[in-house]
Amino acid sequence: MNLLNLSSRHEPRRLRRHPAMRRMLREHHLRAADFILPVFLVEGDGVRTEISSMPGVFRHSIDSALQLCAEAAARGVSGVLLFGVVEDHCKDATGSASWAAEGLVQRAIRAIRAEYPQLLIIADACFCEYTAHGHCGVLDAGGDRDDYATLENLQRQAISYAEAGVDIVAPSGMVDGMVMAIREALDAAQHPQVSILSYAVKYASAFYGPFRDAADSAPQFGDRKGYQMDPANRREAFREMTLDVQDGCDMVMVKPAMAYLDIIRDLRERCDLPVLAYQVSGEYSMLQAAARAGWLDLQSSVLESLLGIKRAGGDAIITYYALAAADWLG
Repeated sequence: MNLLNLSSRHEPRRLRRHPAMRRMLREHHLRAADFILPVFLVEGDGVRTEISSMPGVFRHSIDSALQLCAEAAARGVSGVLLFGVVEDHCKDATGSASWAAEGLVQRAIRAIRAEYPQLLIIADACFCEYTAHGHCGVLDAGGDRDDYATLENLQRQAISYAEAGVDIVAPSGMVDGMVMAIREALDAAQHPQVSILSYAVKYASAFYGPFRDAADSAPQFGDRKGYQMDPANRREAFREMTLDVQDGCDMVMVKPAMAYLDIIRDLRERCDLPVLAYQVSGEYSMLQAAARAGWLDLQSSVLESLLGIKRAGGDAIITYYALAAADWLG
């Protein structure tokens, strides 16, 4: 009998053979508390309209959003990230509807706070959903964003969210100085308890397409490459993160997640603040389309993608799969 000349000292498979062994030695774990659910809000009553480019995701009136929050709370999902989708007649050059005391998001914050105090309420702070031109702030005469004017409006927006009872303000417009401006405004308005989750590292990504459909926020001209990051850049992400940390943010975010796992890892290794990742609309829709075509198993591919984000260093994940993933995880 010929024996293969193999060493029996090192066989990693010995630690994989038994299901209990695999469970015991698993290095990273997903749980419902890791997830934050994005919610698209619209005016009206009893509105629950499916978004064509995001099957299974809906625009909700506030009463319908409360039902969604009930599902999130029951499953142990940590919180919701709110986006207001206003009608065209409410849009203007500055996005002023975004800081109205009785604005759509402000009313939703109060309603969710009253019904589901166990949920974290996060409000996206930007203007693309509220401006007639679809850009993330005030534009100057040449069509470029005026960052100084936009910062003043971000302060108004953040204060209005805080007064409504938000837990976390999440500025997403990649405006230089946005964290410092918001922190100063919140503190001056006696809201030091409100946290800032900065979209510190937000790339000019092709994966945002379905979101722009969902939020009716596509720019009417040009693009956002002048203020969102170039997908080719890695070192710049650390600089963006460092500036926002120095300016007083409480958490940082990388967006998108799937194509930027290296960036999530970079920030996790260099930053002692919580690092969040946003599994964006295009990532959601891509998995949905492949699963519906029979090319992927939805549950296993979604959980694998979320685990990859967690393994890369994401402390929490904003995902449209939050409810489904919580169910799958049990």
